[in-house]
Amino acid sequence: MLDPHRIRTDFPILSREVNGKPLVYLDSTATTQKPTAVLEAMRKYYERSNANVHRGAYTLAQEATEAYEETRSKVARFIHAPSDSGVIFTRNTTEAINLVAQAWGRANLHAGDEIILTEMEHHSNLIPWQMVARERGAVLKFLHVMDDGTLDVGEVDTLLSDRTKLVGLVHVSNVLGTINPVKEIAKRAHAAGARILVDGAQSVPHMPVDVKDIDCDFFAFSGHKMLGPTGIGVLYGKPKILDAMPPFLGGGEMIREVQLDWSTYNDIPWKFEAGTPNIGGAIGLGAAIDYLDAVGMGEVRAHEERITAKALAALRDIEGLEVFGPEVRGGVVSFAMRGAHPHDIATILDQDGVEIRAGHHCAQPLMRRLNVVATARASFYIYNTESEIEVLVESLKKVKEVFARVS
Repeated sequence: MLDPHRIRTDFPILSREVNGKPLVYLDSTATTQKPTAVLEAMRKYYERSNANVHRGAYTLAQEATEAYEETRSKVARFIHAPSDSGVIFTRNTTEAINLVAQAWGRANLHAGDEIILTEMEHHSNLIPWQMVARERGAVLKFLHVMDDGTLDVGEVDTLLSDRTKLVGLVHVSNVLGTINPVKEIAKRAHAAGARILVDGAQSVPHMPVDVKDIDCDFFAFSGHKMLGPTGIGVLYGKPKILDAMPPFLGGGEMIREVQLDWSTYNDIPWKFEAGTPNIGGAIGLGAAIDYLDAVGMGEVRAHEERITAKALAALRDIEGLEVFGPEVRGGVVSFAMRGAHPHDIATILDQDGVEIRAGHHCAQPLMRRLNVVATARASFYIYNTESEIEVLVESLKKVKEVFARVS
């Protein structure tokens, strides 16, 4: 069984205090903290092997290239991709989805074609499709969120048509924690002749993921949400589909031959990696994958189930507090307290060293579906303990007392 108390010793930041109180970090859905192993891997690269990749015959360049490409192989193994060639490095999930929208979408969408999304999408999997749909004359359709926080999967067959070109959906909601049946939806999408894109930003860090088993055409996620640094993300795509797509960005590295008036492009995945990449970030991501492999993704998921169940039970016991989302979920709990704005909740909790997120969480359509302006959100990871849930609950009781006096 995963021991969060031992794991915490690997994270330097968790030993600090905030406002004179021990740090209780409950915002891993936004970004995770970094273990020493990740920080050391990046430091070692910059101190010993700092050079550009793919372009040098000298020792440092070869070392940098080997480390960079080794991470690509680690990513492929981690998500069970069939080959390294389907793994493209991006800055984050947002850029990965934009790559698909601009490169695949512009080449394949025409007037009257349809894209199916959901009401629970992060803006990263909504805005890019709004942009390309407006440009190409395509139509957006949406799967609705039911009152229990799950998708109305029965709507999939109703919305699918011979004009559907893509289904895009989040694997795990960053607000509700809902774990969507992406494999089932992929099967239905393919039966209708459509492609499927999965936003895995909240699934890859928290549970075993097998893109081959899901049979998704595209899968996107970010390094900073899985113990890695910011500025490094991944787009997985089926190599045959990627090979047929035009480049997203032009410049160095993504070319094979350049003349003054024409160029030919590199093989995948490098065709989509224009310019000098985030080499240090990729190496940090590789170290993060090593760390998670050592813990075991099954253990990661089991720990979050225990922590989340404790949090749900405790929060539901607080009178006047409403929890959103289904019972079975990822490690995130969004809630609202009667009479208290989420920003005020977060501000008061911060005085106790408890760090949560407050706002619309880049999911404004979902906020409207929940009939709220914003929510407070606590999210958990491998370094969170049951005692931290108790601190959260006691601090929320203080919030309730403050607003009881005000009212």
